[in-house]
Amino acid sequence: MKTRIPFVSSLIALIAIAGTATGQTNLEPENGPWLLGNGPNRIRVVQLARDLTHPWSLAFLPNGDLLVAETNGNLRLIRDDQLIETPIWTSPSQGGDALKSIAVHPDFEDNGLIYAAYGKQMGDVNSLAIGRGRFTGRSIEDFEEIFVADAWETSGNLAGRILFGPDNALYITIGDRDRLCCIPEDDPSLRMKAQDLHNDVGKTLRIRDDGGIPADNPFVGNAEAKPEIFTYGHRNGYGLSFHPETGELWQAEIGPMGGDEVNILIAGHNYGWPLVSTGRNYTGTLVSDQPWARPGMDNPRIHWVPSISPSSILFYTGDKFPEWQNNLFVGALTTRRLERIAFGQPSQAEPRRGLLTELNIRVRDVAQSPDGYIYVATEQSSGGPNADGMVLRLEPE
Repeated sequence: MKTRIPFVSSLIALIAIAGTATGQTNLEPENGPWLLGNGPNRIRVVQLARDLTHPWSLAFLPNGDLLVAETNGNLRLIRDDQLIETPIWTSPSQGGDALKSIAVHPDFEDNGLIYAAYGKQMGDVNSLAIGRGRFTGRSIEDFEEIFVADAWETSGNLAGRILFGPDNALYITIGDRDRLCCIPEDDPSLRMKAQDLHNDVGKTLRIRDDGGIPADNPFVGNAEAKPEIFTYGHRNGYGLSFHPETGELWQAEIGPMGGDEVNILIAGHNYGWPLVSTGRNYTGTLVSDQPWARPGMDNPRIHWVPSISPSSILFYTGDKFPEWQNNLFVGALTTRRLERIAFGQPSQAEPRRGLLTELNIRVRDVAQSPDGYIYVATEQSSGGPNADGMVLRLEPE
């Protein structure tokens, strides 16, 4: 594995500053483990892998092996707390969206299937594709493409988070592809596709594990809508997690300037973008002439102003942190931390607490292992070729 001493040295220096202020941070050894936080947020953080290129997605196999998707297209394997040096698979795509998200089939122990979301190029335009292959223990074989979203554009956010539900259907987030969001004129024409059911832009999709369309999808039989659409009116959905008690599907999405949100997805519902948002356009203007709420459009369950840029979400159900049962963990990019949200608290109904703040890193994904630990994938900067990503495990002190 390559050595990146300048990055680690600056990281340790940063922790030293935080440790001096709190008197509670363990600086040795250089690559961890570290003791961070205080009180109920006091944790031990173990570094399992480093020098990764924007690790975007984590997925556990039933035996505890951990798959790590790098955006450069490499799928990596961590086994027995060790990163296997050679990628076990490389995406058929290229560029910054070469590999987005990874999911393990619910019946993996019988079929061995791994699913990948990745950018697909066709001439000057691209969209999001879904493929699957069989994991042999060291590589993925017989990979095949099973679905391509109708979200073609020359650029603009793809989103691309995938998650299997308890119904064995695969849920997929598609970004609003708005490459015009930041020009001075703030042309809304592309992001308005999120309100148009004739395409997959700005939607959450639901497909079968073979790429087909479930018969009970909300728009099946509607000639004016794509049958794969589950919900619409989204900006850039990055996080998906099922509530452990209600079974509801929660989704986090990044808003414009402010207006990040978590929604509870209900089949066929409209979540408002780009007509409704608690944020503003990058020009500073309101997103519409009626921006806060509209009939027939669902408001978010949680929102943030200013932005935290939620990259991922996880409801914790393990036994290693019993006091965190059913808390929602949110990876935050711009505020560079892992946010923990508790519910039903006596003095403050939904307190939000920051974890990993001492490390000053962007949290790209958060996952729970079969044995109940919390894992995060991190990066130092957004995009580019820098191999400054890590995989960390959170443990009780």
